[in-house]
Amino acid sequence: MILPIIAYGDPVLRKTGELVTADFPNLKEIISNMYETMYNAHGVGLAAPQVGLALRIFVIDTTPFSDDDELDSTEQNKLKGFKKTFINARMVKEEGELWSFNEGCLSIPDVREDVYRNPTIILEYCEEDFVMKTEVFDGLIARVIQHEYDHIEGVLFTDKISSLKKRLIQKKLKNILEGKTFQEYRMKFFGKKGR
Repeated sequence: MILPIIAYGDPVLRKTGELVTADFPNLKEIISNMYETMYNAHGVGLAAPQVGLALRIFVIDTTPFSDDDELDSTEQNKLKGFKKTFINARMVKEEGELWSFNEGCLSIPDVREDVYRNPTIILEYCEEDFVMKTEVFDGLIARVIQHEYDHIEGVLFTDKISSLKKRLIQKKLKNILEGKTFQEYRMKFFGKKGR
Protein backbone atom coordinates (compact mmCIF):
# COMPACT_ATOMS: atom_id res chain seq x y z
CA MET A 1 0.00 0.00 0.00
CA ILE A 2 1.31 3.43 -0.92
CA LEU A 3 1.41 5.67 2.13
CA PRO A 4 1.45 9.48 2.21
CA ILE A 5 4.88 10.94 2.87
CA ILE A 6 5.04 13.15 5.95
CA ALA A 7 6.02 16.72 5.08
CA TYR A 8 8.54 18.99 6.74
CA GLY A 9 7.15 20.53 9.93
CA ASP A 10 5.54 17.40 11.35
CA PRO A 11 6.95 16.60 14.84
CA VAL A 12 7.37 12.89 13.94
CA LEU A 13 10.32 13.90 11.73
CA ARG A 14 12.11 15.24 14.83
CA LYS A 15 11.62 12.17 17.02
CA THR A 16 14.34 9.62 17.68
CA GLY A 17 13.04 6.31 16.39
CA GLU A 18 12.20 3.54 18.83
CA LEU A 19 13.85 0.13 18.67
CA VAL A 20 11.86 -2.55 16.87
CA THR A 21 11.44 -6.16 18.03
CA ALA A 22 11.08 -9.19 15.77
CA ASP A 23 7.46 -9.59 16.87
CA PHE A 24 6.54 -5.96 16.13
CA PRO A 25 2.94 -5.93 14.79
CA ASN A 26 2.67 -5.95 10.97
CA LEU A 27 6.43 -5.43 10.52
CA LYS A 28 6.61 -7.17 7.13
CA GLU A 29 3.64 -5.12 5.91
CA ILE A 30 5.20 -1.86 7.16
CA ILE A 31 8.45 -2.62 5.31
CA SER A 32 6.60 -3.66 2.15
CA ASN A 33 4.54 -0.45 2.27
CA MET A 34 7.72 1.61 2.75
CA TYR A 35 9.31 0.13 -0.39
CA GLU A 36 6.12 0.65 -2.38
CA THR A 37 5.86 4.26 -1.15
CA MET A 38 9.54 4.95 -1.93
CA TYR A 39 9.26 3.56 -5.47
CA ASN A 40 6.04 5.47 -6.10
CA ALA A 41 7.81 8.72 -5.15
CA HIS A 42 10.94 7.83 -7.20
CA GLY A 43 13.13 7.90 -4.10
CA VAL A 44 16.27 5.90 -3.30
CA GLY A 45 15.65 5.74 0.45
CA LEU A 46 12.81 6.11 2.93
CA ALA A 47 12.76 6.08 6.73
CA ALA A 48 9.84 5.09 8.95
CA PRO A 49 9.36 8.64 10.35
CA GLN A 50 8.66 9.77 6.77
CA VAL A 51 5.51 7.61 6.81
CA GLY A 52 4.54 8.72 10.31
CA LEU A 53 6.20 5.96 12.35
CA ALA A 54 8.86 6.91 14.93
CA LEU A 55 10.68 3.60 14.47
CA ARG A 56 14.30 2.67 13.71
CA ILE A 57 13.60 1.33 10.23
CA PHE A 58 14.73 2.54 6.82
CA VAL A 59 14.83 1.05 3.34
CA ILE A 60 17.17 1.79 0.46
CA ASP A 61 17.41 0.93 -3.22
CA THR A 62 20.20 2.85 -4.97
CA THR A 63 19.56 1.35 -8.42
CA PRO A 64 18.35 4.70 -9.92
CA PHE A 65 21.79 6.22 -9.17
CA SER A 66 23.48 3.50 -11.27
CA ASP A 67 22.38 5.29 -14.46
CA ASP A 68 24.46 8.39 -13.63
CA ASP A 69 27.00 8.81 -16.45
CA GLU A 70 29.22 10.95 -14.23
CA LEU A 71 30.01 7.92 -12.05
CA ASP A 72 32.67 5.39 -13.01
CA SER A 73 31.54 1.88 -13.95
CA THR A 74 32.71 0.40 -10.63
CA GLU A 75 30.50 2.78 -8.63
CA GLN A 76 27.60 2.25 -11.07
CA ASN A 77 27.84 -1.52 -10.58
CA LYS A 78 27.88 -1.17 -6.77
CA LEU A 79 24.72 0.98 -6.90
CA LYS A 80 22.82 -1.26 -9.31
CA GLY A 81 20.61 -3.64 -7.38
CA PHE A 82 21.71 -2.43 -3.93
CA LYS A 83 18.45 -2.92 -2.05
CA LYS A 84 18.43 -3.35 1.71
CA THR A 85 16.26 -2.99 4.80
CA PHE A 86 17.90 -1.58 7.94
CA ILE A 87 16.31 -2.19 11.35
CA ASN A 88 17.64 -0.80 14.66
CA ALA A 89 20.68 0.69 12.90
CA ARG A 90 23.48 2.18 14.97
CA MET A 91 26.31 4.23 13.47
CA VAL A 92 29.58 2.77 14.72
CA LYS A 93 31.96 5.06 12.83
CA GLU A 94 32.05 7.70 10.08
CA GLU A 95 35.46 8.33 8.55
CA GLY A 96 37.35 9.87 5.67
CA GLU A 97 37.56 13.38 4.26
CA LEU A 98 34.18 15.11 4.09
CA TRP A 99 32.76 15.41 0.57
CA SER A 100 29.87 17.39 -0.81
CA PHE A 101 26.86 16.07 -2.70
CA ASN A 102 23.60 17.72 -3.65
CA GLU A 103 20.85 16.09 -1.55
CA GLY A 104 17.10 16.26 -1.54
CA CYS A 105 14.41 14.63 0.57
CA LEU A 106 10.92 13.34 -0.18
CA SER A 107 9.66 15.06 3.00
CA ILE A 108 11.16 18.40 1.89
CA PRO A 109 10.12 18.69 -1.78
CA ASP A 110 11.64 21.31 -4.08
CA VAL A 111 14.63 21.84 -1.78
CA ARG A 112 18.10 20.57 -2.74
CA GLU A 113 21.35 21.60 -1.11
CA ASP A 114 24.97 20.47 -0.95
CA VAL A 115 25.64 18.47 2.21
CA TYR A 116 29.06 17.37 3.47
CA ARG A 117 29.35 13.80 4.74
CA ASN A 118 32.07 11.24 5.40
CA PRO A 119 32.70 8.84 2.51
CA THR A 120 32.96 5.67 4.64
CA ILE A 121 30.81 4.38 7.48
CA ILE A 122 30.61 1.35 9.73
CA LEU A 123 27.02 0.48 10.57
CA GLU A 124 25.53 -2.07 12.94
CA TYR A 125 21.99 -3.15 12.00
CA CYS A 126 19.51 -5.98 11.56
CA GLU A 127 17.96 -7.05 8.29
CA GLU A 128 14.42 -8.41 8.27
CA ASP A 129 15.62 -11.74 9.75
CA PHE A 130 16.84 -9.82 12.86
CA VAL A 131 20.37 -11.20 12.61
CA MET A 132 22.72 -8.42 13.76
CA LYS A 133 25.33 -7.34 11.19
CA THR A 134 28.23 -4.92 11.24
CA GLU A 135 29.16 -3.71 7.77
CA VAL A 136 31.32 -1.10 6.04
CA PHE A 137 29.71 1.06 3.34
CA ASP A 138 31.24 3.75 1.19
CA GLY A 139 30.54 6.21 -1.62
CA LEU A 140 26.96 7.04 -2.58
CA ILE A 141 25.61 4.01 -0.72
CA ALA A 142 27.14 5.35 2.50
CA ARG A 143 25.65 8.78 1.79
CA VAL A 144 22.12 7.42 1.27
CA ILE A 145 22.46 5.38 4.47
CA GLN A 146 23.66 8.46 6.39
CA HIS A 147 20.73 10.52 5.09
CA GLU A 148 18.18 7.87 6.12
CA TYR A 149 19.97 7.17 9.41
CA ASP A 150 19.64 10.87 10.22
CA HIS A 151 15.87 10.49 9.83
CA ILE A 152 15.67 7.82 12.54
CA GLU A 153 17.69 10.18 14.77
CA GLY A 154 15.26 13.07 14.17
CA VAL A 155 17.73 14.97 11.95
CA LEU A 156 16.98 16.46 8.51
CA PHE A 157 19.50 17.24 5.78
CA THR A 158 18.61 20.93 6.09
CA ASP A 159 20.09 20.83 9.62
CA LYS A 160 23.49 20.21 8.02
CA ILE A 161 23.65 23.29 5.79
CA SER A 162 25.02 26.75 6.60
CA SER A 163 22.88 29.38 8.30
CA LEU A 164 23.08 31.49 5.11
CA LYS A 165 21.68 28.65 3.00
CA LYS A 166 18.99 28.05 5.64
CA ARG A 167 17.90 31.68 5.28
CA LEU A 168 17.84 31.34 1.49
CA ILE A 169 15.45 28.36 1.63
CA GLN A 170 13.14 29.80 4.33
CA LYS A 171 10.41 30.70 1.81
CA LYS A 172 10.40 27.18 0.35
CA LEU A 173 10.23 25.64 3.84
CA LYS A 174 7.38 27.99 4.78
CA ASN A 175 5.48 26.91 1.64
CA ILE A 176 5.89 23.25 2.66
CA LEU A 177 4.68 24.03 6.19
CA GLU A 178 1.59 25.66 4.68
CA GLY A 179 0.99 22.82 2.21
CA LYS A 180 1.73 25.08 -0.76
CA THR A 181 3.69 22.54 -2.75
CA PHE A 182 2.65 20.02 -5.35
CA GLN A 183 4.26 16.63 -5.83
CA GLU A 184 3.31 13.65 -7.95
CA TYR A 185 3.25 11.54 -4.77
CA ARG A 186 0.86 11.79 -1.81
CA MET A 187 1.97 13.94 1.09
CA LYS A 188 0.56 14.66 4.52
CA PHE A 189 1.08 18.17 5.89
CA PHE A 190 1.13 18.87 9.61
CA GLY A 191 -1.89 20.91 10.72
CA LYS A 192 -3.82 20.13 7.55
CA LYS A 193 -7.11 18.23 7.55
CA GLY A 194 -6.69 14.58 8.37
CA ARG A 195 -3.53 15.01 10.42
